[in-house]
Amino acid sequence: MAEVTEQPFRPREKLIEKQKFYQSIHKHTYLKGPYDKITSVAIPVALASTCLFLIGRGIYNMSHGIGKKE
Repeated sequence: MAEVTEQPFRPREKLIEKQKFYQSIHKHTYLKGPYDKITSVAIPVALASTCLFLIGRGIYNMSHGIGKKE
């Protein structure tokens, strides 16, 4: 039986070009894309700050007796 070969998803030249581009950037691997700062930095910072705000508000409410059911 003859072996059927599939066409590559992208041309090899384009892959080599992209590879050289990403290897030449002197940033961390997870910050190389255009939107990687949003997913790697902004979203975790937003989640952490929201959690800290809610914890702080809960502690304030508990210490002042706000929101208690009688």
